[in-house]
Amino acid sequence: MKFNTKIIHGGQQVDQETGAVMPPIFQTSTFAQTSPGKPMGDYGYSRTSNPTRTALENALASIENGNRGLAFSSGMAATDCLLRDYKAGDEIIAMDDLYGGTYRLFTKVYKNSGIKFHFIDMNDLEKFKSTINENTKMVWIETPTNPLMKVVDIEAISKITKKHNLLLAVDNTFATPYLQKPLELGADIVMHSATKYLSGHSDVIAGALIVKDEDLGKHLHFQQFATGATLGPMDSFLVLRGIKTLHLRMQRHCENATKVAEFLVNHPAVENVYYPGLKSHPNFEICQKQMPKGFGGMVSFTFKSGLKQDAITFLENLKIFTLAESLGGVESLANLPSMMSHASIPEEIRREVGISDDLVRLSVGIEDVEDLIEDLEKAFDKLRR
Repeated sequence: MKFNTKIIHGGQQVDQETGAVMPPIFQTSTFAQTSPGKPMGDYGYSRTSNPTRTALENALASIENGNRGLAFSSGMAATDCLLRDYKAGDEIIAMDDLYGGTYRLFTKVYKNSGIKFHFIDMNDLEKFKSTINENTKMVWIETPTNPLMKVVDIEAISKITKKHNLLLAVDNTFATPYLQKPLELGADIVMHSATKYLSGHSDVIAGALIVKDEDLGKHLHFQQFATGATLGPMDSFLVLRGIKTLHLRMQRHCENATKVAEFLVNHPAVENVYYPGLKSHPNFEICQKQMPKGFGGMVSFTFKSGLKQDAITFLENLKIFTLAESLGGVESLANLPSMMSHASIPEEIRREVGISDDLVRLSVGIEDVEDLIEDLEKAFDKLRR
């Protein structure tokens, strides 16, 4: 089954009792039992499992070519589930450029856990190899990264992690399985903030983990229901509904973002443009190999002036792009990472990585691209007055 068919039918079946084409929303917390410990069907309590969530989890496994999908109450809950196995003395290697909420979870929530986190540029494979030691347990990467759009070679990293018997987890939120399939490239775990492109309509908070190894899947499911950060049936339905149009939306996101990036490259007020689809991107060859269908809907850029105030003025004057947190919805959003999505990262760390105060991150939606470019142009015009 090819991807565009799988995204609608993969792991899915009509409801056996009613014939409903879409999975019903089983808005219930518990299920009747015929005798103590003997449920009438396959379900006993919705924190453990729920038919609507199961339908979503089957779809997640299908589109990422995994064996087990797990749906969580948020992307952070999914990430937290992975960390619960580690103890004092264990070490985790992560990207130096990553979502601010992930950095906050690693460095503040787990501050007193005794787990040591290393943040490095994963394109430097020699540095990556030298950072691995006997205490290293897991490697965490984003690709493309948030917000600098770095791209790393998943296959090359997976060869190293397998040699050292390490788990490799990939945050695939920006790329989605339409553009990139980490499990096929050697990753052990895929994480999504399903709030973003998978749901695609800015109306739900959700997270996901997908794995190939059945034992790992069972273990993570235990962690999931035992700690309770599961996704409710209504939210599960909304994400599943969003997934069914993922391929159509991502195609337009990619088309629009490419044109926006090209516009920004040629604008006199712009200094740097970060987009994987540009030939000037330092990892363009890896992008072509790893993301053959397109390069995503996220674009970041800085101003020639280098002034934070120029970025603020620009953002305040956008009309179609909405100044807001998050990304991946059908509507276009704009963000100032230093004050919004990445504000939890200390300023000195942001500067070291390259997240300047004037860096703007755009989530390019599926509107008419001419309207989007006109909106950007008019916001730039406000800087000249």
